[in-house]
Amino acid sequence: MKVDGTHYRSLWWDAEKQVLTIIDQRWLPHEFRIDTLPTLEAFAAAISEMRVRGAPLIGATAAYGMALAARLDPTDGALSKARKYLYETRPTAVNLRWALDRVIARLAPLPEAARAEAALRLAHEIADEDVEINRMIGVHGLEIIREIAATKPAGAPVNILTHCNAGWLATVDWGTATSPIYQAHEAGIPVHVWVDETRPRNQGALTAWELGSHGIPHTYVVDNAGGHLMQHGLVDMVITGTDRTTRRGDVCNKIGTYLKALAAHDNGVPFFVALPSPTIDWTVEDGLAAIPIEERDGGEISDIQGQTPAGIGTVRVTPAGTGTGNPAFDVTPNRLVTGLVTERGTAPATAEGLAALFPDLAREAQPA
Repeated sequence: MKVDGTHYRSLWWDAEKQVLTIIDQRWLPHEFRIDTLPTLEAFAAAISEMRVRGAPLIGATAAYGMALAARLDPTDGALSKARKYLYETRPTAVNLRWALDRVIARLAPLPEAARAEAALRLAHEIADEDVEINRMIGVHGLEIIREIAATKPAGAPVNILTHCNAGWLATVDWGTATSPIYQAHEAGIPVHVWVDETRPRNQGALTAWELGSHGIPHTYVVDNAGGHLMQHGLVDMVITGTDRTTRRGDVCNKIGTYLKALAAHDNGVPFFVALPSPTIDWTVEDGLAAIPIEERDGGEISDIQGQTPAGIGTVRVTPAGTGTGNPAFDVTPNRLVTGLVTERGTAPATAEGLAALFPDLAREAQPA
């Protein structure tokens, strides 16, 4: 997508310097900063500190991290150690494990001398695949928006509510939940997006920054406004991303997604999830019981970052000494999900629905 008229991916390989370049998302939407990841420690910090964030982008970043590891030491022991080191950065998003295991599987049968080049080729492949997957999610999601638009008065926008940032910043390009929105806008379908702020890290501000850069009408609202908007008929559909979806269609996503699904269900608003196939965890059936939920630092709750007269800074919003709890994700049961929008089409949020779209992937793993 574009920033000030220039096309960017969320990460890209600098072939001249032989280093991965990223958009450091900690400073958005106030400052657009670019950084490089020259060491394995820098890769781990970028993932854990959310310089890069979003399940697909985490996976692609980890693949490039393994390419660096293979260049530094291509032995089995060193690669296994690097895999473990990167895997421990974020526990919830399944794309991280998927990418790391894919690299290990690709390199295992190769001679050590061939591994660094093969790992870098695979990282490029994973990044390019992500772009195409997200583009196709948009193609299929566009049809849903088009159908809703056909029921609206002429010129009336389709009102879409999002949660967190499932935009191009959370992927290599296009985004998941935003891809249908971008494609609807390009197709001339009027859309308006209600953007949840998504505390505690206010990732909705990233979505607002993206949409504003692309010229898409949007309104930034507090998380708790979603139910009210639905009650008053101001939301035509909800679409979110996902960090891990089970084989039966339970969806693990940014904390607060479950509450949006409950409100949507109560008000008869369709609730869709944009789901890239690498985010499906075919080994898990029951998301509530089996998906580990990351507990992040309490400072994300007690303090908030923003633009101040002196620059970007943080302020405390809680009384000194007050304890905090910061689960980063929740699980939405499949019964609350209208449909899963994937690169192969839209499926019911059921084991049968996903297996019908992905019979090849469903056969590769069984529930743990």
